[in-house]
Amino acid sequence: MPEIQIMPSILAADFGRLAEGCKRAEESGADQIHVDVMDGVFVPNISFGPDVVKMSAATVSIPQNVHLMVQRPQDHLEKFANAGSDTIQIHIEAKCDIPETLAAIRGMGKRPAITLNPETPVESIFACLENRWVDEVLVMSVHPGFGGQRYLAYVEEKCATIRRMADWVDIAIDGGIDDQTVSRAAAVGCNLFVAGSYLYKQDDMAAAIADLRKQAQDSYCSGL
Repeated sequence: MPEIQIMPSILAADFGRLAEGCKRAEESGADQIHVDVMDGVFVPNISFGPDVVKMSAATVSIPQNVHLMVQRPQDHLEKFANAGSDTIQIHIEAKCDIPETLAAIRGMGKRPAITLNPETPVESIFACLENRWVDEVLVMSVHPGFGGQRYLAYVEEKCATIRRMADWVDIAIDGGIDDQTVSRAAAVGCNLFVAGSYLYKQDDMAAAIADLRKQAQDSYCSGL
């Protein structure tokens, strides 16, 4: 069984107190910080740049899990790698040479990950798995670009397919993860859980993270 990890998304933190939001996540038992990067082109919103990753990496000791929702990730890799990213996720739908870009991430000493949107067929990432170009797959369970959306249960079939195909890969899921959906995602093989709005609205984030982790551990792969 791969390690279950909870990754708070600082997109849901108070933008005026981001460092405090990062510290709060770490002190509450988070395993990684998830940083959503949006360019206003690939998705209709604009969010963080490399300086936010740099701030977070300097503020906490847990890894930086960086999600590039950008049209041309190859143009930004070096800046985000130098800022302190540990995992860099690119989209299969991005305008780049996928194997070349993933290889560049690995060549910088970072963990390469591939992301697919809810409507994207799971077959689109099969080459990434078959050739082990990635260490992690991120399945979007909402449409990327905005926080606070509802969980799209139909992506669970994709997660199950990925887990059956590659028992070695980390499967992350992002979008609408809370105490009602985490067990469903874990049951189909997800082991990394991005949660933003749900965690940052909790009075006791530590208890919420512990609960998500336990639910995921208890449910892992039970639906396969």
